[in-house]
Amino acid sequence: MIRTLLSTLAAAAVAAVAAAQPVAIIGETVWTGTAQGTLTNGVVVVDNGRIVSVGTSVPDGMETVRAQWVTPGLISSFTRTGLTEVSGERTANDTSGGTSPFTAAINAADGFNPDTTAIAVTRLGGFTRLVVAPNAGRSIFAGQGFLADTSGLPGSVLRQKAFAYIVMGERGATLSGGSRPGAWAALRGAFDDVRFFGARYMTHNEGNVLTRMDAQAFMPAVRGEQLILMEAHRASDLEAIIAFKRENPALRIAIIGADEGWRVAEQLADARIPVIVNAFSNLPSTFSQLAATMRNAARLSEAGVTVAIFAARDDGHLSRLATQVAGNAAANGMSRDAALRALTTAPAEIFGMTGLGVLAPGARGDVVAWDGDPLEVTSAPVAVFIDGVSQPMVSRQTLLRDRYSSLDESRRPLAYPR
Repeated sequence: MIRTLLSTLAAAAVAAVAAAQPVAIIGETVWTGTAQGTLTNGVVVVDNGRIVSVGTSVPDGMETVRAQWVTPGLISSFTRTGLTEVSGERTANDTSGGTSPFTAAINAADGFNPDTTAIAVTRLGGFTRLVVAPNAGRSIFAGQGFLADTSGLPGSVLRQKAFAYIVMGERGATLSGGSRPGAWAALRGAFDDVRFFGARYMTHNEGNVLTRMDAQAFMPAVRGEQLILMEAHRASDLEAIIAFKRENPALRIAIIGADEGWRVAEQLADARIPVIVNAFSNLPSTFSQLAATMRNAARLSEAGVTVAIFAARDDGHLSRLATQVAGNAAANGMSRDAALRALTTAPAEIFGMTGLGVLAPGARGDVVAWDGDPLEVTSAPVAVFIDGVSQPMVSRQTLLRDRYSSLDESRRPLAYPR
């Protein structure tokens, strides 16, 4: 049965590609993510994979899609979707290098599987792009994250080695012998390994912290050519990262977590360090979250910090819940525009995804048509376009639902009474 369902999904994906054609997407409310603002009875025209126009007129004779809301394709700003099918089964989980001798050199894109069932589920939630991060194994250096689309097709990785992922704070301390000073010593030692690469690795393969291969992989990040995504939650950990950025102004740094970010919001804004937060995180489940609050995202946004929103850390199956998280952020003081930006324009800006996260002429044709407000849990997409291609609105779950909801009674399995 699984093979039959996968074959059905694959056939639907191929059919969607073949059906690509010019389309006018009409929404009672069109949120553009640009200076054009929110349009009433707006029209987004897509042709040849790009947005041609955003206005109020429909070209004659063009196919149309009608919806209550229209937004840019949403971007999952932190996930492991596509790296795992069954998180508890090691052979189906490529999120972490575990005991691998390599750390910073691990390229998570090597494990990406576009056939993972969570891809279609995420797409049905309105997400057209993924920011996929590896999980830390034996070191604070988890490896290289990547960007992908949710088409489920071969070649759907948009950019490999898009960022280096480093775990600091409480978790980083655990991975570094038990203390935060140990984690910072490891980070600074790794920077020295890269900066003195020629002399350090001339006669052997080991640096103070990194192997030769890991140091080579970490070079773009140290040079400021690659984004460094650092996990941290406590205010003092965030202050340490801010200080590190000031010591190394050429670095490109973003922070994932930042549960106590509101306490240092002005410093983050001044340092131009964007954050990716889980707006659901409001309970002190660890000592790094004692000041967590549902107003964290709102306070960060009000201070001028670039804020993206992700769903709670998981094995990759719950990325679609980021809309619910953003809705709760809006209910706790974040403006609606800021909450929608946190799902679209903010992650596009943080990860350099040019032409994505906005509805504007020339932008890539990632567009989602909704049956209601995207920040309401009862709303869902009625159509999803990736690079102008209408995507199949099916997943393994919907196929199973349809199969068994209409199954003939005579074909139902026997029930055995007690």
